[in-house]
Amino acid sequence: MPHSHHSHSGQFCGHAKNNLEEVIQAAIAKGFHSFALTEHIPRALVDFYPGEVRSHTEESLVKLFDDYYTEAVRLRNVYSNQIQILIAFESEWIRPSSLDTIQGILDKYTFDFFMGSIHHTHTIPIDFDRAMYEQAREKAGGTDEKLFEDYFDEQYDMLQALRPPVVGHFDLIRLLSDHKDTAFEGMEGVWKRMKRNLEYIASYGGLLEFNSAGLRKGLAEPYPCLPITKMFLSIGGGFVLSDDSHGIEQIGTNYPRLLKYIQKTGVEKIHFAARGCGDRIDSRFPSAGFSTIAMADLAELPFWSKLP
Repeated sequence: MPHSHHSHSGQFCGHAKNNLEEVIQAAIAKGFHSFALTEHIPRALVDFYPGEVRSHTEESLVKLFDDYYTEAVRLRNVYSNQIQILIAFESEWIRPSSLDTIQGILDKYTFDFFMGSIHHTHTIPIDFDRAMYEQAREKAGGTDEKLFEDYFDEQYDMLQALRPPVVGHFDLIRLLSDHKDTAFEGMEGVWKRMKRNLEYIASYGGLLEFNSAGLRKGLAEPYPCLPITKMFLSIGGGFVLSDDSHGIEQIGTNYPRLLKYIQKTGVEKIHFAARGCGDRIDSRFPSAGFSTIAMADLAELPFWSKLP
């Protein structure tokens, strides 16, 4: 029962490729049992990425998201006999007004869950490119450690406001830093904040994603890194699988490496979203819950041997 809980398409995401139907067809061809669609929510003009203003307005991003939802429902019905499609979204937590945007989307449409992520600190993108990362770091006080602390403080604000069922790329902040593979070693203030955030996620039953995109982007370990994984596991936290694909070439990319990583963490079961069933139910999403599969059973599936 292989799954991914995080994906994007070029049809509805400017930095991805392929249309949504092609993405779903590729997931079917690669043997996925379920696949979550999690396009980004609209953003205000002040938070557009470089170059985006040439192709979009605030109104066109809203329409794009509306079109995404309509197309996702259509495709879920078309391919219902071949794959289970979960309709979700990836949040953007940038400034206080983000809450109103996200709540408006939750009120407007019926989703199966959503991915709670932040890609900004001090309103500056921290995973777009190195130059923007350095801008955010300077605004935080000039060091990676200070920026890490601010990132996890802003993440905590997001967690408290939204209580996302799945938390996206928990430690994304390390991607473009000078400490991307050091597991936050010696950063006491950062670890204090991460522990607080992980305890809060566990307290309401939230899940972290094992996100293989970190491997694709050159990190030694996926998100979250091993010490964070072990900490969350020690307090009873659970995990889902994600490829964070941005087009058909990235669907299932590095999943065999992700499996080997998970096997050394001590995680014994993996959660997955399922429509119409599940043990972990969020009242905001009555159409779906989260069930589990033992890692030993998951690892035996022929799916893994068919991936590059």
